[in-house]
Amino acid sequence: MAAEGMAGPVAAADGAVRLVRWPEERELLETLRAEGTPRLLLVRPPAPAPEIMQCEEDWVRLPADDGDVRARVLALAARSSRHQPGPQVIGDGRLRYGAQWIALSPIEHRLAEVLADCFGEVVNSGVLANAAWPDESINEGALRVHLTRLRRRVRSLGLEIQNVRGRGYLMEQAAG
Repeated sequence: MAAEGMAGPVAAADGAVRLVRWPEERELLETLRAEGTPRLLLVRPPAPAPEIMQCEEDWVRLPADDGDVRARVLALAARSSRHQPGPQVIGDGRLRYGAQWIALSPIEHRLAEVLADCFGEVVNSGVLANAAWPDESINEGALRVHLTRLRRRVRSLGLEIQNVRGRGYLMEQAAG
């Protein structure tokens, strides 16, 4: 169970995955998220794992078997290598894709941020609701209304937001 002593980058077939001690290295995690660096969080008991996970992120609770950690690192590296470059959500409330951008409302900004981080992958409705309204519980209908508005707005950028029944939503490049 040597995984507790691990930290830093781990070589994988498709690139380096960073190991991050959670919650001690919270600031490092934010930096790696901003860079888009794949990362595996080593979660020490009794700390809970972070709720909003991104496509380039996974976690394992310590103590963990070295084989399990290696398997997660390889899976994370493979998943990250398939992750296609997508839209960027800019801190001033804009969504940029290619050379175009649109302005977003604060709720649209938070929804687009999660969808853009997982571009081309399904994001659970609960994760989206939690991102848009972090301090309150919201019903599925309100989430659908805001996603419908965002869906209309992103079309001008050549993007689509699809509902994947029973699983969540995904943002992808529009067909055609």
